[in-house]
Amino acid sequence: MKELVKVWDKTFPKSEKVEHEKITFHNRFGITLVGDLYKPKNMEGKLPGIAVCGPFGAVKEQASGKQWLKEDLLL
Repeated sequence: MKELVKVWDKTFPKSEKVEHEKITFHNRFGITLVGDLYKPKNMEGKLPGIAVCGPFGAVKEQASGKQWLKEDLLL
């Protein structure tokens, strides 16, 4: 498997309020999927989560990130 990118590779600015890491998991067909995990800094215990998938006909680096900026969830 190809090594995951360790540098910030998004079109939106990185927030100092969250920790970011690349994650991988296998779907029910055995295909390896890659995602970005964002966790609030200085938080512990169980937290609610949101899964976001970009539209399949758009550029992935622009679709989901623009929604986060619009909603001000990560900044």
